[in-house]
Amino acid sequence: MPNIKSAIKRVKTSEAVNAQNSAQKNEMRTAVKRAMTAKENNAENVDALVSEAVKNVDKAAKKNLVHTNKAARMKSKLMSK
Repeated sequence: MPNIKSAIKRVKTSEAVNAQNSAQKNEMRTAVKRAMTAKENNAENVDALVSEAVKNVDKAAKKNLVHTNKAARMKSKLMSK
């Protein structure tokens, strides 16, 4: 544990940011999984789930939580068929 006040604050803020990033990344993964399973099962609300997943992927890519090319790949996979 750091002794310097600024270092203590930096540890706190980095933990908070890490938690926030992890939560957003998990939310994105969950949305993508829901959309993919809905597509496989021919559910009625596929369009809504896909649009929500694409929205979450775009947000993650904008914050550099996911690489831009990976985000494009994920969106392409969601949109196909």
